[in-house]
Amino acid sequence: MEMPIELTMLGLAVVWLFVMIVAMAFFSLSERNTAQLVGPRDDLPAAKGMFARATRNVDNHREGIILFAPFALIAVVTDSTTAMTAIGAQVFFYSRVAHGILYLLGVPWLRSLAWAAGIVGTFMVAWPIFF
Repeated sequence: MEMPIELTMLGLAVVWLFVMIVAMAFFSLSERNTAQLVGPRDDLPAAKGMFARATRNVDNHREGIILFAPFALIAVVTDSTTAMTAIGAQVFFYSRVAHGILYLLGVPWLRSLAWAAGIVGTFMVAWPIFF
């Protein structure tokens, strides 16, 4: 049996989160020394620059997954998947990738449009569950 596209996109969104976490760790090296990174990390100064941006990017994507994942899982488990949920899941994933890249590059308006597209994709997955 082939995995539903909604679950494939959810899995890819988790992989994308992992990629962003690795990027965040890489950028942390520009601001933190080894002793700070392997220690308890108490009283660290606030993140700056790309490290701060990467941290916010990871946090933002986690929030997106928290909203998207339950709807994708519910749609599949209740057999509520439709063409709309399939397209919505793809819109969610690809817009989140675009958002992450645009966020790291510091592109303001397009980043916000990509974020909004992710929300639209999430609603497209949720809609057939309830209506």
